[in-house]
Amino acid sequence: MILATTNFTDIFKSNFLEQSSSVAYGDLIIAMALAIVIGLLIRYVYKFTYAGVMYSSSFGLSLVALTMIATFVILAVTSNIVLSLGMVGALSIVRFRSAIKEPIEIAYLFWAIASGIVIGAGLIFLAVLGCIFIAVVLIIFSCLKGKGQVPYIFVVHCANAAAEEKVMKAIGESVAKKVVKSKSVSKMGIELTLEVRLKADATEFVNKIADMDDVANAVLVSYNGEYMS
Repeated sequence: MILATTNFTDIFKSNFLEQSSSVAYGDLIIAMALAIVIGLLIRYVYKFTYAGVMYSSSFGLSLVALTMIATFVILAVTSNIVLSLGMVGALSIVRFRSAIKEPIEIAYLFWAIASGIVIGAGLIFLAVLGCIFIAVVLIIFSCLKGKGQVPYIFVVHCANAAAEEKVMKAIGESVAKKVVKSKSVSKMGIELTLEVRLKADATEFVNKIADMDDVANAVLVSYNGEYMS
C-alpha cells in the first residue's frame, strides 16, 4: 500500500493559481473604494466630535487604514476556508501597545473594524446605512453636549479666612454657577478648588481676584469631566 504525501509545493501548484484566478477583482475594487469612503466618514466624525486637548491626525488616518485592512482581510477569509483558519491563527499573536487616551477612541476603532468586516462580507447596504446612522447619532450628541456651559476648574490661594470670604463672594457675582470641589488649609494659607460655569466666557474676574489683598494667585483651566487641560 502506497501512502500519498502532500507537501507545500504540491498545494501551491494545485491550488494557488486556481484561487488567484477565482478572485473577483471588480468586487475587490468596489469594496476597497467603499472602505475608503466609509473610513473617511469615520475620520471626519471623529475630528468633528473630538473634545480633547490636541487632535491626533495619525489616529484619524489609522481609522481609514483599519477600515481598508479589515475589508481585504474578510475578502480573503471568505474566499478560502483554509486561509481563514490560518488568518485567525496569525492575527491571534498580534498585540497592541498604543495607549488609548480617551474611552471614545475605542468606539471609533471598533466602528472602523466592524465597517471593514461588513463591507468585506458583501453587506454593502448594511455598511452604508449603519455608518450613516452611527455618524448622525454621534454628531447629534456632540452638538447637544456643546450647547451646554463649558465647565472650568478655578484654583485660588488665599492667605486667611477673610480673604476666602471675599473671594467666594466675588466668584459668586462673576460666574453663572460654582461648586466647591476641594479645600485645603495649611499654615501657608487656604487653597480652594471650584468648578465654575462662566457667563458668556467672561474671564476678567480671574484678574480681579488675583489682584485682591491676601490672594497669592488664581488659576482658571478648562475641564471636561475627566481631566484638566
